[in-house]
Amino acid sequence: MPDSAATELITRFRRQRPLRGGSLIVTLFGDSIMPRGGAIALGSLITLAAPFGLNERLVRTAATRLAKDGWLEGRRAGKLSEYHLSNDGRERFAEATRRIYSEPDSHWSGRWTLVVLPPMRPAERKEHREELIWRGFGELSAHVFAHPEIDSQSLTAPRRPQGPLSMAIVFDANLADDADPQRLVSLGWDLEELGLRYQRFVKRFERVLAALHGPRALDQQACFIVRTLLIHEYRRLHLRDPLLPPRLLRPDWPGAQAAALCRDIYARVFAASEAHLSRVARQLDGPLPAPDSSVMQRFGGVKLS
Repeated sequence: MPDSAATELITRFRRQRPLRGGSLIVTLFGDSIMPRGGAIALGSLITLAAPFGLNERLVRTAATRLAKDGWLEGRRAGKLSEYHLSNDGRERFAEATRRIYSEPDSHWSGRWTLVVLPPMRPAERKEHREELIWRGFGELSAHVFAHPEIDSQSLTAPRRPQGPLSMAIVFDANLADDADPQRLVSLGWDLEELGLRYQRFVKRFERVLAALHGPRALDQQACFIVRTLLIHEYRRLHLRDPLLPPRLLRPDWPGAQAAALCRDIYARVFAASEAHLSRVARQLDGPLPAPDSSVMQRFGGVKLS
């Protein structure tokens, strides 16, 4: 049953030590709150987070830290508070949203995008490296990174003139005719560990999908819990996935099975979870707006009824 599936997921989530409240709040904002105006009253955020084991102190601390890191901004009205996505946070969430919910592009011309980092201070190199790996690049050496034909313009026009990748040198390149692209893949990415993590995800959430096919009506809060922890676990895997073209992956790549499973569960619980969100959550000025139309295109299309 949906409630038993939610209970199993919550039990596993609460066993984490330390319990990472900030990470879950990032999931809540990215998956549920951003499509509905990007702002939520602090009291509503505390209510939404309570079933996951996050008490009021943890939520307040996590929201404050996310604001300090530039993801969120706060505003007050008397004794009440509200948090909304900052401009930089909204832009960052939009990038993550495209990667998590969009269908992967299966076309690949065979060209590669190479990035060379010039000599720089260790702290600068760390910032560039983290940005490149987040975008799916493989690290071929200390200063050379590769990705199969990523949009090079998105690299040479960073969000901030002095931000990540501002010093990177970008090339479009082809391998020599007799070169094996699999050698480059094995050099730049550890797909074996990622594949094992995808397999564990599939095993865990196949049980959830089976529970959702029971005869009982879908409980709104249980569906919201399932949806949130589904995306919470999937995004932490998927945002580490370089999303290589299928021809560079093994035929039974478990990432494809995980994506299909995530799509099926999300579509199953979406309408009920949105009803729970409408019932529980508010902004300071009133109810949450209706979901943005773009949310209906997630995973190829979902419905509110």
